[in-house]
Amino acid sequence: MIEDLQELEDKAIAELQEAQTEDQILSIRTKYLGRKGLLTGLLRNISQVPDAQKPLFGKRCNEVKELLSARIEEKLLYQFQQKKEDALIKEKIDVTLPGRAVKYGRIHPVVQVNMEICSILASYGFSVVEGPEVELDYYNFEALNIPKDHPARDMQDTFYIEEGIVLRTHTSPVQVRVMEKIKPPVRILSPGKVYRRDSDISHTPMFHQIEGLLVEERVTFGDLKGILTAFLKKVFGDDTKLRFRPSFFPFTEPSAEVDIICVMCKGKGCRVCSHSGWLEILGAGMVDPEVFKFVDYDYEKYNGFAFGLGLERIAMLKYGISDIRLFFENDNRFLKQF
Repeated sequence: MIEDLQELEDKAIAELQEAQTEDQILSIRTKYLGRKGLLTGLLRNISQVPDAQKPLFGKRCNEVKELLSARIEEKLLYQFQQKKEDALIKEKIDVTLPGRAVKYGRIHPVVQVNMEICSILASYGFSVVEGPEVELDYYNFEALNIPKDHPARDMQDTFYIEEGIVLRTHTSPVQVRVMEKIKPPVRILSPGKVYRRDSDISHTPMFHQIEGLLVEERVTFGDLKGILTAFLKKVFGDDTKLRFRPSFFPFTEPSAEVDIICVMCKGKGCRVCSHSGWLEILGAGMVDPEVFKFVDYDYEKYNGFAFGLGLERIAMLKYGISDIRLFFENDNRFLKQF
């Protein structure tokens, strides 16, 4: 039995030296030192050892067990350290290499267009004012000559918060609020978010508008045409051709829609302009005297004009963008082009 014990020790050490992985080492420990291992099997047969040799056999078994346990733990520790060193070598960072370039943000194209428009119109004496996005029905509709039964309300596709409170469908309510507080002369711009029930490739439920208002004595439609013509030529280029078409808005009379020559085909006709050669760009008109009655302006003394345009539409035409949804996806590949 003593010879069997020595042979077991020699085989275990030899196998341990050949082991290359943690799993192999653990398998050897189970094979020799486990509950059903070879060393445990020898100990169970101690009854077959002569009585005189039992103390020596038991002592020798303990020595083999301690030796193999120590060798196994040593081998496991070596494997752990080797694995750690391999990982460090594999994952090492060369601090002398240049770092990744920082991706800088860009001003959003809609914001750029807003800044450009405000800057151009500021040179004509307009100042920027803002108002609430959650608006009273009175300011959004009634004070703009759109009573509750007016069919123009159907054109707005309004989001109602509750009775009498809406998400504003345009920024014109700001104009009413300003006229309630100050007397003419008035020259203001009201940029901001507006909301309507509409969503497709060219419409979103939330978009941006900027509207202008000028109220003074002896203002004519010619003044409106002059300012809008100069303004649009600065935005789209001096060679831009314009036309004014009669239209209808409840808060202006007379009203007009302004078209520019198609920026894509230069008037030849294409898919963007529905082969007409023209693109609708904004709505405008002389302020209806009925609106002045709501803000206690003397409509016999003062008159004025208003205009409004969508910032996304201007940006799409200015930069050749085909899908309005790109403005809201925050894709840096798109934004870094501007």
